[in-house]
Amino acid sequence: MADLSQIVKAYDVRGVVPDQWDEPLAELFGAAFAQVTGAREIVTGHDMRPSSPGLSRAFARGAAALGVDVVEIGLCSTDELYFASGALGLPGAMFTASHNPAQYNGIKMCRAGAAPIGEDTGLADIRALAEGWLETGAPEPAAAPGAITQRDVLGDYAAHLRKLVDLSGIRPLKVVVDAGNGMGGHTVPTVLDGLPVELDAMYFELDGTFPNHEANPLDPKNLVDLQERVRAVGADIGLAFDGDADRCFVVDENGDPVSPSAITALVAARELAKHPGGTVIHNLITSWSVPEVVKENGGKAVRTRVGHSFIKGEMARTGAIFGGEHSAHYYFRDFWNADTGMLAAMHVLAALGGQDGPLSGLVAQYDRYAASGEINSTVADQAGRAAAVRAAYADAEGAELDELDGLTVTTPDWWFNLRASNTEPLLRLNVEARDADTVARIRDEVLAIVRA
Repeated sequence: MADLSQIVKAYDVRGVVPDQWDEPLAELFGAAFAQVTGAREIVTGHDMRPSSPGLSRAFARGAAALGVDVVEIGLCSTDELYFASGALGLPGAMFTASHNPAQYNGIKMCRAGAAPIGEDTGLADIRALAEGWLETGAPEPAAAPGAITQRDVLGDYAAHLRKLVDLSGIRPLKVVVDAGNGMGGHTVPTVLDGLPVELDAMYFELDGTFPNHEANPLDPKNLVDLQERVRAVGADIGLAFDGDADRCFVVDENGDPVSPSAITALVAARELAKHPGGTVIHNLITSWSVPEVVKENGGKAVRTRVGHSFIKGEMARTGAIFGGEHSAHYYFRDFWNADTGMLAAMHVLAALGGQDGPLSGLVAQYDRYAASGEINSTVADQAGRAAAVRAAYADAEGAELDELDGLTVTTPDWWFNLRASNTEPLLRLNVEARDADTVARIRDEVLAIVRA
C-alpha cells in the first residue's frame, strides 16, 4: 500500500510517479478533495509533465464519481489555475511538481477563491480519507455522476493580468524569457501578445523531461543560459520562470540577478501608489530594504514566517495589498491573495518601461545591503546546534533575539536567521549587513558553531 506520509507534505502532494503514487491513488485524492471541500463543482489543471494529464483526469474521475462536476482547464500554469479558482468561485487542483525533477509530480489544492489548502486547512483530512479508502476500497459512488467538461481560460487569465498592470504605454523593451520548458512557454506569449515588447523566447517548448536545464531558477546554474543570452543580444531584462510558472526571477541588462527582495520592494512601492497606506507582508528573511521601502511609501510592513500558508494567512487577516518572499513568490490582493510570478514580472516591465534608465539603475534604490543568500548545512542535531548558536549570541552587545521562525538575531548593523528545514536534516542560514565584510564575518562565526 502507498505510504501517504511520504507524499502528503505540509502544503501539497508531491512524490515520484509511479513509485510513490499513481492514477488509482489520484482518483482517491479526487474523491477525498470533493468530500472535504463539499463542493458541487471543482476546477482542475495540469502542467506539461508526461504523467500530468493522466493523473489530472483520474482525479476528475474520482470527484465525478461522487456526483461533483469537474471543469478541466487542461495545460496551465499554477497561477492560471488560481485565476480559474478565483474567477469561477470553485475549489481547484493543480497537477504539478513545480521545480522538481521530471520523475516527480504533485497536486496543489485550494478552496474557492484560491484560498490555500494545507495540512491544517484540509490536507490532513484528504490524506486520512484516501488512506481509509486504500484499506477498504473506493467510496460508494453517487447515483448520478458529475459531468467532466473542458474550458480554456488562458485568454481570460491574460486579460485579467493586463487590467491590473497596463503595459501598453511603456517604451519598447527587449525581453529575454527562459521558460525552462515549463508552463511559462504556454502563458507568456498570450500575456505579452501585442505589447511593446520584443520577446526573445528560450526553451518555450513544453517538455516535462526538462532537456535543457532544471526549471528551478533558484539554483544559480539554471540562470546561466539566460544571463548569457541577455548579454549576447543586448536585452533590457531577462526573466526566468520555474516549472509551473508561479515564480519569476529577474536578471538585469548586465545579466546580473536581481534579488527577490529588491523585486518585492519595487512592486510594493508600485502597489502602494495604487493603494495608499496599504499593508505589505514580507517574510523574515527578506532584506531590511523591504520594510524600509514600504514605510517610505506610506505603507505598513508586516513580518511573517517563511511559507506561503503564513503569507496568505496574514494577507487575509490584515487585508494586505501585496506580499513577497525571498524565494520569488509574490502575492497580490487583486489576485485572490494568491502568488503569481507573471504579475510581478509585469510590474517590473512597467517600472522599467516607464523610465529611460537601465534596470540595474532602477533596482539599485531597492537593493541597499549586502547579503549571504541562503546557506544550507547538513546536521544531525538541528535543535542542539541551533541552541548552541542562540547561547553564543544571547549576550551580544545590542542584539535582539526572536524565535518567530527559527532564531533571528538582529543588531543595528547586521542580522541573521537560522532555521531548520521542515523536510531535511538541514539548518538554513541567511545573513544581511551594511557591508560585505560584516556579512562574511557573521556568516563564518555562525557556520563555525553550526558545523562544529
